[in-house]
Amino acid sequence: MSDEPTEHDERVATRAELLAEERAAGSDDPEAQAAAILAESDERTASRTAAPGTHREHRTSTDATPPAD
Repeated sequence: MSDEPTEHDERVATRAELLAEERAAGSDDPEAQAAAILAESDERTASRTAAPGTHREHRTSTDATPPAD
């Protein structure tokens, strides 16, 4: 097993450097926070419907409208 940092490790380390707003708010675990942010970002990148509020129902007009008598 290699002790070389992985791309994931490097991304987390880079993102764990807190922004000014994050430093002001404080963070108990910047690396865990960075890993969570990057995981969510990767999920949204992989699936356009993964972001909160982006789910759309795919219905036709016949699904949404009751049949006429």
